[in-house]
Amino acid sequence: MKVTELREMNQLELNAKLIENLDALQNLKFQQALQQLEDGTTISKTKKEIAQIKTVLNEYKLGIRVAQGEKE
Repeated sequence: MKVTELREMNQLELNAKLIENLDALQNLKFQQALQQLEDGTTISKTKKEIAQIKTVLNEYKLGIRVAQGEKE
């Protein structure tokens, strides 16, 4: 997912996407441990997306990014 798409999402959608990616990362790590993972780059891609989501959520928390519908 592109960063611009993440920045268009609201906080609830971002939290849901974060939980989804954390679950996916856990499953990918299990697959890697069992040597069933075909593409090892998916773990790093998932970690990167998790970091991007956390960054956007932190921007909301710090007030850098204002939720849609709210005015500065």
